[in-house]
Amino acid sequence: MTNASVSARTPAHDKVVVLEAGRVDALYWSALWRARELMYVLAKRDIMVRYRQTVIGLLWSLVRPALNVFVFTLVFGVVARLPSQDGVPYPVLVLSGLMPWALFSTLLTDMSNSLLINAATVSKSYFPRLLVPLSTIPVNLFDFVISFVLMAMLMLYYGFVPSWRIVFIPALAVLTILAASGLGLMLAALNVRYRDVRYIVPFLISIGLLLSPVGYTPEAVPENLRFLFSLNPMVSVIEGFRWAILGQAFVPGVTALAASALFCGAFLIAGIAVFRKSEREFADVI
Repeated sequence: MTNASVSARTPAHDKVVVLEAGRVDALYWSALWRARELMYVLAKRDIMVRYRQTVIGLLWSLVRPALNVFVFTLVFGVVARLPSQDGVPYPVLVLSGLMPWALFSTLLTDMSNSLLINAATVSKSYFPRLLVPLSTIPVNLFDFVISFVLMAMLMLYYGFVPSWRIVFIPALAVLTILAASGLGLMLAALNVRYRDVRYIVPFLISIGLLLSPVGYTPEAVPENLRFLFSLNPMVSVIEGFRWAILGQAFVPGVTALAASALFCGAFLIAGIAVFRKSEREFADVI
């Protein structure tokens, strides 16, 4: 068979893939974009699986934050008698801090475990592995949006009108995702080789919850410890949510928020670098 006959029988739309040394890294980001549909498929599957074979299904997205609000209100508001702020009902204050923290903590947990959960997919076919932890973002955003239903119900019950600043919530949600993604990518890469990570993550989240103003306000922190307290980037994020939803004064200040954004961005770059450095070994180690 001649070369001409081969060309004649080759469909015009067929693509020729050439593998050359050193070109994988150069084409990585374009390959990631072309394979983005896989991320949507994984996210859709995870959303469907998360509430499958449960009695109340999607209502768990409302029940879980409602139970957390009840516990936080009981512990901090009733037992510890920590004050609210500017006349805001304590359950509303708690939920406005719980929403960004829940997005951060669940996204961090899901990212760190994502490669192990999808081990069969990772080991049997090639695609940019970064898609796997990224697919957890839409799943957790889905729960985050549903939690706004509970916030609307609480505000309606207490007759509390949200601030016009609520339009800044999407930007603050992006900052929350950045805060979780940098550490989440690092932990996902480490979790493939060191399975101890799965036990460390819940401990980190428990400590982070206590060090973040979810059930209290920064004013409850002793003044001599507030500088160390403000080094936690989630402090600015949570107070930013309260500023946007409740119209409260932004205690950390714009400078602290900008510093948190720069820190989260730098940490994300570091997380991607660690993930990419380890990515080639995932299929062999997992």
